[in-house]
Amino acid sequence: MDHHGDPLVHRLGDQDVRALTDVSLAIEPGVFLAIDGPSGSGKSTLLGLIAGLDAPTAGQILIDGVDITRLDEDALARLRGEKIGFVFQFFHLVPSLTALENIQVPMEIAGRRDARQRAQALLDEVGLHDRGHHYPSQLSGGEQQRVALARALAPEPAIIFADEPTGNLDEKTGKEIMDLLFSKQSEKNATLVIVTHDLSLGNRCDRLIRMRSGEAQAEARKARA
Repeated sequence: MDHHGDPLVHRLGDQDVRALTDVSLAIEPGVFLAIDGPSGSGKSTLLGLIAGLDAPTAGQILIDGVDITRLDEDALARLRGEKIGFVFQFFHLVPSLTALENIQVPMEIAGRRDARQRAQALLDEVGLHDRGHHYPSQLSGGEQQRVALARALAPEPAIIFADEPTGNLDEKTGKEIMDLLFSKQSEKNATLVIVTHDLSLGNRCDRLIRMRSGEAQAEARKARA
């Protein structure tokens, strides 16, 4: 997975605001990468770009050699459905669907015939065997994030993108969620890209990039903790 830089420019009123400037990044398969930096530094913007959630104003983003900036919405949606999982700070569960349905429905849309069985198996894996019939409003924050994680794991993605995944959780619950996420991605030798303010998470990854004012200013490489 590669992102070749050039500015990303947002229009704010009558001014152009550069969110990212000249960022060039390659992420090898199986690598755990953390992106940190202060609010407004461009780290979530960078994640959104390399995940295909946002479009750059210039440059290229390649996943498995495919330039996703050249894909139409249908092709991009297929690629995300097949290769990418997402875990966000605010969970993004559908409130009118049960925990089981939140995991199941994306797989059904993708045409997976064993969607219900796999959804239940994933609920079991994240420790929510008896909570499948509950709606998000009936679950704690930690339980909702476990459902979101199970949903992200459903397509057996090569890459999971996580944007501040512990931001709405207490320290103990956040650690449990991340232990689970790290374990699942390690088992499959899959890639993990995390945006986080939590330096302890960054220190558990293979690589750590620090963002400042839209630029990747420093990178550390280390053995995974």
